[in-house]
Amino acid sequence: MKNLTDPFWIKLKGILFFVVGVLAAGLLLIEHPDFRTAIYLGIAIWCFCRFYYFAFYVISHYVDPQFRFSGLWAFLRYLIAKK
Repeated sequence: MKNLTDPFWIKLKGILFFVVGVLAAGLLLIEHPDFRTAIYLGIAIWCFCRFYYFAFYVISHYVDPQFRFSGLWAFLRYLIAKK
């Protein structure tokens, strides 16, 4: 698969991820309008964001500066290969 390099399409892709995430969270909260559901959803989103930051920034800047990850599957292969 060819890398996405056009700034317009990269920005559009980011905006679409945001829109789909907001829609999914909104639909979940509409289906289960409970304060605990909103709190759990917020915690899950925050934790996944922190994991993504860890997988791509912390590992490549502090643990192994020589390795560059191309996605979460590459990160998983990296973790398995290091064992």
